[in-house]
Amino acid sequence: MSSTSLRIKLFEEPGTSINSDSTAITEQLSHLSCNKALLREQSTRPSESASIPQQREQQIGPGRTPRLPPSANSLMVQPILGEREPAAPRMKRLTSYLSRIFLVDAMILFGVVCFLLWLVSCLRSFDVISVKGQGIWTLGYQGLLSMPPLAISFFYICIGIGLVRALQALKGNQELNIIHSSGGLPGLWRAAGVVIAAGVVGVLLLSNFIEPYANRRASILSASVAADLVSSTLKPQRFTQVTPGVVLLIGGRSGNGEIQEFFADDRRDPETRRTYIAETAQLSTDGDEYVVELRNGSLQNHDANGRFSEITFERYDLNVERLSQATGESNPIWEQDSITLVRTAMATGWTSDIVRRLADRNAEGLRVIGICLLVLTMSAFPSGRRAKVGVPLEAFVLLIAFGERGISTYSPMGSATGALTMIVIGTAVLLWRVRPRRTWPMVTA
Repeated sequence: MSSTSLRIKLFEEPGTSINSDSTAITEQLSHLSCNKALLREQSTRPSESASIPQQREQQIGPGRTPRLPPSANSLMVQPILGEREPAAPRMKRLTSYLSRIFLVDAMILFGVVCFLLWLVSCLRSFDVISVKGQGIWTLGYQGLLSMPPLAISFFYICIGIGLVRALQALKGNQELNIIHSSGGLPGLWRAAGVVIAAGVVGVLLLSNFIEPYANRRASILSASVAADLVSSTLKPQRFTQVTPGVVLLIGGRSGNGEIQEFFADDRRDPETRRTYIAETAQLSTDGDEYVVELRNGSLQNHDANGRFSEITFERYDLNVERLSQATGESNPIWEQDSITLVRTAMATGWTSDIVRRLADRNAEGLRVIGICLLVLTMSAFPSGRRAKVGVPLEAFVLLIAFGERGISTYSPMGSATGALTMIVIGTAVLLWRVRPRRTWPMVTA
């Protein structure tokens, strides 16, 4: 049997006679094209009231019915009448896709900001570290320990700007319009919730645990650097600034490391100026703290009113950490994590300092929630209107953060006032924008 006759036999049905190859092929091809046109019209015009036999009669003509084998019909109808994928897996993929975009943009921006802040911190401390005779590794480590407070201040700003940039990118390539028109808003809200939850967890870890640990390590490092300066690096007969406001001078060193003619001037407190003078001094440590043992000297105090007092001593132990801190005395609350503070308060009683410190740390999580809600009100809804002034939305995020800091700083109700204000405004605007609207029926021509 030839190939031509084999092709004809594939389309042949029982009771149908084939006179010639060309006639049969032409007739079957015409039947195929008519049936494709009919199916296309049915898929594009589902609301027509005409029945399928009437449509076939209008398309092909009265008295003629296309005859196709069952295999051909099943092959053509299956792609059109096949079942769609369930909505739940599609929404999960949409949520995962949007969450990944939002988090990647925010974390990249946060990493760049942290690196720039670390460089600025190193440049600010370069002169002080070089005068103290320390190396580049000490400079980098000290800059790293000073990062957590700055990172906390910029964290929620980076989350907001990253969310804005991701939503603007979705709007630019029309993906945001498709999400709204295809019922993908639940996936968008879930992705935003994932970003908010991740941001809250991250900033609470920074403020409640990482920052106190960094403050504690920074105090130990500063005391170690100051002790090394006093013991070996400090040059005789030369004034040296240990930290801004503290100046040291020694007359010389003996063979056993004893310092001769010790002098220290402390001007960090604007209310009181302290001066330490001793004939000899010796640096010692108990493993945790460094102490300068002053012998045969005096402690002079000058207050802002001009009064002067002097205390003489045979021995006075001066903590090196007192000389190395920027404020003169370190606050132990700043160096304890939140769990330790809660345990201390439950054992000794709640004080205003502990309550205020815990409130300040946890207010950072509220800032992340508030800035994300406001960003969603600005960027999560596509609009066909053209902006009259081409101001980027990132600038609005910075202005919002600046206003929130001002409200929180000067508000008598606490440091969370600005964050709560952002949450209330963002929630109200979001509820107003997603409110159900009345849909008008379309008028067909």
